[in-house]
Amino acid sequence: MAAQTRPPAGDENAAAGAAQRLVSLDAFRGFVMLWIIGGGTLVKSFREIDANWLTDWLVYQLEHSDWTGLRFYDLIWPGFMLMTGMSLPFSYRSRLRRGASHEEILRHVGWRCAILFLLGSLRESVHLKQPFLIELSSALQPIAIAYFCAFLLVRSRARAQAAVAAGIWAGYAAMLALVPPASYERGNNLVLSVDLAAFRRTLPEGWGTVLSTIPTISTTILGMILGRFLMGPATGARKASIIAALGGACFAAGWALSPLIPVVMKLWTTSYGLASTGAACLMFAAFYWVIDVRGRQRWVLPLVVIGRNALAAYLGQTLVPLRSHVGIFTQAPAAALGAWGPAFGNVVYLVVEWLILYWMYKRKLFLTA
Repeated sequence: MAAQTRPPAGDENAAAGAAQRLVSLDAFRGFVMLWIIGGGTLVKSFREIDANWLTDWLVYQLEHSDWTGLRFYDLIWPGFMLMTGMSLPFSYRSRLRRGASHEEILRHVGWRCAILFLLGSLRESVHLKQPFLIELSSALQPIAIAYFCAFLLVRSRARAQAAVAAGIWAGYAAMLALVPPASYERGNNLVLSVDLAAFRRTLPEGWGTVLSTIPTISTTILGMILGRFLMGPATGARKASIIAALGGACFAAGWALSPLIPVVMKLWTTSYGLASTGAACLMFAAFYWVIDVRGRQRWVLPLVVIGRNALAAYLGQTLVPLRSHVGIFTQAPAAALGAWGPAFGNVVYLVVEWLILYWMYKRKLFLTA
């Protein structure tokens, strides 16, 4: 990603900020990734120390919805799709300024997406302990597909991009509502039927893969529109307010549709796509306002370290048995700590993982597709 940041508070002109990295985007990516690489497990261990309404609520939010509904953990994947789209205009402009043609950039994007897709295959094959070339239930392969599709519109006007995103959401909604079995029930829906036809298997808990990859493209396109907007001449405060307003509108639209189209992440229904994209926009707007508009950047390094190497963090937790290695040294003291033991082990693991990412960050070792 070649997205850039505006200088600390004082210069409200976002055009000047477009010449540097968007720290808020790196921090937001790190915040989202934190819950995947160990933050969620750490919070869950707090409930073993003291199970109360707060720890119960936090654990509830850090698990996917059983079927209908929307929890914080359901926002992680859409958050990544949104950020993938947001980084696209920045990286595209950067390559153009370095003298690359559109056709050369297209070939680079195609190669990058192919590598990302294969990394998704590798991660899922290791995770599932058997070879899987196509496994769209994990983030990397849908991100690769959505990124490539969004790039095909990178030179289009924002209105045309928005029309395509809306058309995908509307078409997907019509498909699930009209094509038999025309149901949103677990175990009886079009997404499941297509997966059975394509792979002769289904994933636990009713997760969809093939069809539900389609609407992720809309979230990525919306991110691309926001990325271009962030590169524009409006003040930082105005950008933050407009992104927040758009997020609120999408969130409200998703819930307004929910009586007709249930909010189901595992099918990526259109109501879920709108509501989750809206929530992701609201979260990013908050990060952008605090970090890039107000210039409050001293606290963001822990998140930026994770965000700059999100791919390494995501792949590492599957490909490298770091938790087992750390457990060799934490198992005995954790056992002596009783109810605090799991929290102790999770804190040490998270610190070690962060220090590895920090070592890479200081040496400018960033894993990208």
